[in-house]
Amino acid sequence: MPPEVAKVVCYVVHAEHLLVFTHDGLPMTVTGVQVPAGTIERDESPEHAAERELFEETGHRGSVLRPLGVERYDLRPARDEIAVRHFFLMSMADVDLDERWQAGEASRSDGGPAVSWTCWWLPLRDAHVLAAGLGARLGTATDGS
Repeated sequence: MPPEVAKVVCYVVHAEHLLVFTHDGLPMTVTGVQVPAGTIERDESPEHAAERELFEETGHRGSVLRPLGVERYDLRPARDEIAVRHFFLMSMADVDLDERWQAGEASRSDGGPAVSWTCWWLPLRDAHVLAAGLGARLGTATDGS
């Protein structure tokens, strides 16, 4: 059985739009449309990890509004692990829904080459396009429960 890795997934919602990103220079068939997400570090709460990952992946600060539940996602065959994803509804101040901005990682934790992506606001009605199970709790984020 593959190891389980604790992760967070950030749903930053503003005015019926969801903060997403697409990788620059890589085919959509490889990366898809994603939301900020990442691994929970040792001795870190899931809430803190969500706020940290949002900033690291977008350059913008935000705060957790509420947890949305936990889902398990089998990443095989891409990676030999089971992601135990903690989903959060989040908010961000000073949102411009027309803004697109560049972000990325110059030095990756896995030692791979630098990567960049473009952040933008996707209408919630189109959020079914999220990659790799990242949309698993989106209905919970939008139904007010």
